[in-house]
Amino acid sequence: MLKGKTVILGITGGIACYKAAELTSLLVKQHCDVHVIMTKGALEFMTPLTFEALTGNKVHYDIFDKDSGTEIPHISLSGKADALIIAPATANVMAKLAHGIADDMLTSTALACNCPKLIAPAMNTRMFTNPVTQDNIKTLEKYSWNIITPDEGRLACGDTGKGKLPSPETLLECVLNTIAKEKDMKGLRVLVTAGATKESIDPVRYITNHSTGKMGYALAKNAAMRGADVTLITGSDNLPDPTEINTVHIESAADMFAAVKEYSENSDIIVKAAAVADYRPKTVAENKIKKSDNDAVIELNRTDDILKYLGEHKKEGQLLCGFSMETENLIENSRKKLQKKNLDMICANNLKVEGAGFGTSTNVLTMITENDEIALPLMSKEEAADRIFTKLIENRTK
Repeated sequence: MLKGKTVILGITGGIACYKAAELTSLLVKQHCDVHVIMTKGALEFMTPLTFEALTGNKVHYDIFDKDSGTEIPHISLSGKADALIIAPATANVMAKLAHGIADDMLTSTALACNCPKLIAPAMNTRMFTNPVTQDNIKTLEKYSWNIITPDEGRLACGDTGKGKLPSPETLLECVLNTIAKEKDMKGLRVLVTAGATKESIDPVRYITNHSTGKMGYALAKNAAMRGADVTLITGSDNLPDPTEINTVHIESAADMFAAVKEYSENSDIIVKAAAVADYRPKTVAENKIKKSDNDAVIELNRTDDILKYLGEHKKEGQLLCGFSMETENLIENSRKKLQKKNLDMICANNLKVEGAGFGTSTNVLTMITENDEIALPLMSKEEAADRIFTKLIENRTK
């Protein structure tokens, strides 16, 4: 996703330096050109050779580097950067940046950067919560720095509290959200549902399905990368919450329906990718299930049709996209659902096709609108999410 992008990674002198190596690797795997700048403190924890081996680029740490020739490194680097991220960032370097102090390679480069700037504080809890540090954070925000909130937990010093550097995966997401995509959805409010719901039978058992939520999460992340204000309603409990996304966790179909009603009214685009554990019997007799090995049974209530509700209450200008999982008559059945549920688009996939459906990292979709049928080849769910929103935006601007 970062092919053709240049990122400057600033590393300061904290014990969390070791996470910067993994972040560097993740950025490179996204085909990003990574240039590392280390402070003197960072050199006490890690060697430049580690990052040079990962990036293929020289690590900068001396603003008066005599091997730079006629180039002024902090000016040339800052001029070609698409983003600057400092991770970990000590209280000391944040204080310098907040007040325009440029006394080393990193702070001088940061002062010269006009690109988006991200900073991930990592320090002892008492240092982080100190009013001076909090004032510096507010000052950095005023100067358009994107502050990545530290995690809570046990710190290297043995204390417990806020101050941990987030995982490299979270830091990567922050970079992706900043520069991976053009912000063609900026100003739009997007609602995505994902994962399976659970319908309790008794205190031990429940009915669910095989949905992992991967497709819905890919959609939510793609919309966020494109600048949208995203709310993700999810029944998944095996995927980490995406960064910079309002994530609402639910259990049952009734929970999801309530959350959808709450958030749908103010949404510009709604994509229902969740697989509701819906039990819709043909007869009253079938609306029963054994509670145990004896003859006792309980009745399962019919769940609300969320997509039908959304279609019946669709506002003018609002786009509604659903998913259809079929084992036969894919296009015919999906078109019927498109019309019956008042959808703008439906993404259909055949569960019998290899690489499609639940539990995979790929999908094989056919995007169906009133006038179009676009069959997509096997691709990652991230790529499929991008194609879905591109089509929705295209339809929205017509």
